[in-house]
Amino acid sequence: MTLAANAAVASALTATNAVTHSASGRIFNFSAGPGCLPEEVVRQIQDDVLNIGGSGIGILEHSHRGKVFDKVLADAFENFRKISNLPNNYKMLFLTGGATTQNFMVPANLKPQDQTADYITTGYWAEKSIEQAKVYGTVHEAATSKDKNHSYIPADSDCKFSAKPAYVHYCSNNTIYGTEWHRIPKTPDGVPLVCDMSSDIYSRPMDFTKFGLVYAGAQKNLGAAGTTVVVIRDDLLERTPRELPLMLKYTTHAKDESRYNTPPVFAIYICGLVFKWILKEGGLEVMGKRNSEKAKLIYDVLDASKFYKAHARADSRSLMNITFKCPTEQLDDMFIKEAGKLGIDGLKGHRATGGMRASTYNAMPREGCVVLAQFMRDFEKRNG
Repeated sequence: MTLAANAAVASALTATNAVTHSASGRIFNFSAGPGCLPEEVVRQIQDDVLNIGGSGIGILEHSHRGKVFDKVLADAFENFRKISNLPNNYKMLFLTGGATTQNFMVPANLKPQDQTADYITTGYWAEKSIEQAKVYGTVHEAATSKDKNHSYIPADSDCKFSAKPAYVHYCSNNTIYGTEWHRIPKTPDGVPLVCDMSSDIYSRPMDFTKFGLVYAGAQKNLGAAGTTVVVIRDDLLERTPRELPLMLKYTTHAKDESRYNTPPVFAIYICGLVFKWILKEGGLEVMGKRNSEKAKLIYDVLDASKFYKAHARADSRSLMNITFKCPTEQLDDMFIKEAGKLGIDGLKGHRATGGMRASTYNAMPREGCVVLAQFMRDFEKRNG
C-alpha cells in the first residue's frame, strides 16, 4: 500500500480529517457517472486545453475538420479497435445523445414495424429501452428481474424469446441496482444481440463478435460525458426498415466517420486519451484483474457483516457498482456524511434502491477501495 493509502486508512480509523490520494488534492470519487478519470489523463487534458501538440491552439478551439483533430480522431478509432481486436466488419462510431438516444435509434434502424424485438429487462435503463422500442411496433419481454427489485440476473432458462425477433436487447451492467451479466445470454440462432454496455464496457476482456450492436455512454469507463460509442456489424448497418432523418441513421455517421456534422470534439479527444491509457496499462486483461480485486475488497466486508445488507444477489454482483445499505436510513445518511468528510465521495445510492452505491470503474485506484473497505469496518464497529 502506498503512503497516501496508509494515511487514508489512518484517517478513516479516526474518522476525523479528510484525505486525498495524491499531491493534487484529489479525493476518491465513487460517483456512478460521470465517473473518475485516470489522473494522468486529467493532467494531459490540462496541457492540451491550452496548447495541443505544439499547435498553439487548445483542443477546445480546433476545427473538427482540421489536421490536429484528424489525428485525434484517427488515433481514437485505431486504439479502440486495438484494445478489443475489433474485426473489420464492424464500424465504430462516436455519436451524441447518450445511451438514451440509442434506446430509440436501435429500433428505428434495426426493427421493421411489423417485426418483434425481444428485450431482457434487468433494471431501470433496460426498462427505458423497452419503452422507446414500443414506438416502433411490437416488443416482447423475454425475461425480467423486476419481481425481486432487479436484484438478480435471469438464468438462460428464464428467457422466453419470441418466434423470429429482429434482435435481442439487454443491458450488461445495471448501475442503479448493482447487478451485472457475467455471461452473454443465449439467444435464438441467427438473431443479432444488442447490448447497452454503458457502465462496464472495457472493464474486462470482451468479444464484439458475439454482438450485432453495442452502445455505451462514455462517461463511466471510456471518458467524459458528451459522446456515445456505438459498435455495429456491417450487415446491420445495411438494414433500412423505414425512412429516417439523416442524423438518426447509423449509415450517415459511418459514411462520414462520425463527422457528418460537428461532433463533440472534446469528449472524443478525452476518449482517445483513455484508450491510450488502457493500452499503456496492459489492456483489458489487466483492467479485468484489477476490477475484480477492487470489488472483492468491498464485497468481502459485506460478506463478513451482519450490519450491512447488499442489494444484489451474490451470483449477480456488479464489479462496477456495489450497492448496499445500513440497518436504517438514518445510518445510511450518517455513513455518507462521515465518508464525505474523509474524502470518500459519490456514495449516495439511487432513489430506487436507497443506501449506498460505490462505483469502482477502471480509473478508480485500488487505494480508494482499500480506504472505503476500512471505513466500512470502522463504521460498523462504532454503530453496529
